[in-house]
Amino acid sequence: MDERKNALRRELAEVERAMSPEEKQTSDRAILCHVLSAPAYQNARTVFCFVGREDEIDTRPLLERVLADGKRLCVPLCVGKGIMECRAVTDLSRLACGRYGIWEPPADAPLVIREDIDLTIVPCVGAASDGRRLGRGGGYYDRFLSGYRGRTLLLCRGVLLRDDIPREPHDILIPHLVTEEGIV
Repeated sequence: MDERKNALRRELAEVERAMSPEEKQTSDRAILCHVLSAPAYQNARTVFCFVGREDEIDTRPLLERVLADGKRLCVPLCVGKGIMECRAVTDLSRLACGRYGIWEPPADAPLVIREDIDLTIVPCVGAASDGRRLGRGGGYYDRFLSGYRGRTLLLCRGVLLRDDIPREPHDILIPHLVTEEGIV
């Protein structure tokens, strides 16, 4: 299964790399527009969202909007193998490049517990329309989501949707998928 997932990760990374910067920007804007119009976002008081890497959806405009809307923003801080914590952020300029090239909050940023998060926004390498998600293989989000009870949105470019996303017993299905076309 690991070999199959890794092969699919490589294949989808090629698809991502083949997109022009303009295509990525257009994709990002459409996806973030759908997030902002979602009732799950509009009703959330606390939002936990990834900080998009160069090969992911650029979430910085969304993070700025969360703060501008007066919501509490949390971003991931990797604290161990496969373990991340939600840390509150009030100023994006305090983020620094951490493990795996991920922008993270400082270690002294306030911890926010899962039960206080209304909406979690999750990245992927690829996904299926039924909520199967292919991540990077570290299990960070599956571990976090296994005990999470709030709403979840999975962000995925349409070109990265695949019917053949494998699923193992520990892989968490995400009920709401956001692409350029809208929320599935």
